[in-house]
Amino acid sequence: MSSITTKSSSKSSTKSSALQENVNTAPVANRIVASDKRLINCHQVDVNQLMPLKYDWAWEHYQNGCANHWMPTEVPMHKDIETWRSDKLTDDERLVIMRNLGFFATAESLVGNNLVLAIFRHVTNAECRQYLLRQAFEEAVHSHTFLYVVESLGLNEGEIFNMYHEVPSIARKDEFEMELTREVLDPAFSVETQAGAQAFLKNLIGYYLIMEGIFFYTGFVMVLSFHRRNLMTGIGEQFQYILRDETIHLNFGIDLINGIRRENPKLWTPEFQQAMIDRVRQAVELEIDYARDCLPRGILGLNADLFRDYVQHIADRRLERIGLPAQYGSSNPFTWMSETMDLSKEKNFFETRVTEYQTSGTLNWD
Repeated sequence: MSSITTKSSSKSSTKSSALQENVNTAPVANRIVASDKRLINCHQVDVNQLMPLKYDWAWEHYQNGCANHWMPTEVPMHKDIETWRSDKLTDDERLVIMRNLGFFATAESLVGNNLVLAIFRHVTNAECRQYLLRQAFEEAVHSHTFLYVVESLGLNEGEIFNMYHEVPSIARKDEFEMELTREVLDPAFSVETQAGAQAFLKNLIGYYLIMEGIFFYTGFVMVLSFHRRNLMTGIGEQFQYILRDETIHLNFGIDLINGIRRENPKLWTPEFQQAMIDRVRQAVELEIDYARDCLPRGILGLNADLFRDYVQHIADRRLERIGLPAQYGSSNPFTWMSETMDLSKEKNFFETRVTEYQTSGTLNWD
């Protein structure tokens, strides 16, 4: 018996040595090294070759996303249902909730479509693609969330999901974003030209910096203001989960934008920078119009004038994070938000109970 074992072991060892020799003598040109990887315009994308990792930040964002998995149906809605059916909410408060559900229901699907149909195709780095796959799933969860809320409250589905057609302030924001996706989906589009790469960078800034980093944050303030008053706490808790996801989305997007800038400095011309500043300024005005539409008379602690300062404040922070100058110099008018949404203190928000819902590991924001 021992001789058989020895013979088998000898064969295995010989085979292993042969395989190792083949690996060691394989042409270096066939191996992928970290220096070969690029965020865009890397032609070695026949498979998603994760190793060796080059962009550790992308892998970290992926791991953070995985550590924060959640599903909307795990959040109880019975208190929200009772509140919605009672007289505790004014007509103006109901309008705020309805408008935000109408905007987010469409906006999340637009982000998902852009990720899957446009961004994934042109981002050629494997670890970034790994994160994009995770983000696409999270966008599906967010869309599921708004369907869950609408069904739980017994709202008119047609009214909510058609607001992007019927409410001008929502339609203008959605069209502002959809134009970016249409440009990148043109059959003739390529990021191998200067104009194409700049258009792609504009898409990333439009969706990560503006849609997820500016347009979404006004809605977060509005809905979390109810949660702060112990009203619509089920919706508020789900918005907290979404906000946590969106913070990671935003940070990944900014890292991606800055990474492409570093690898392709010729794209970042003074003319392009000014065009992006102008685009952010246009988005700020669209968001202020949306705030006026949601708050025609204001509700407790919130009015459209305050949102002008708030939107300008977060727009400045977004611009600075991609190396562009602040435009407004406005301060955050919502002092009660300093521990939940003020950009300089966003990490403190995750010390609340929402952070405790993690499938594995510990999320470290330092």
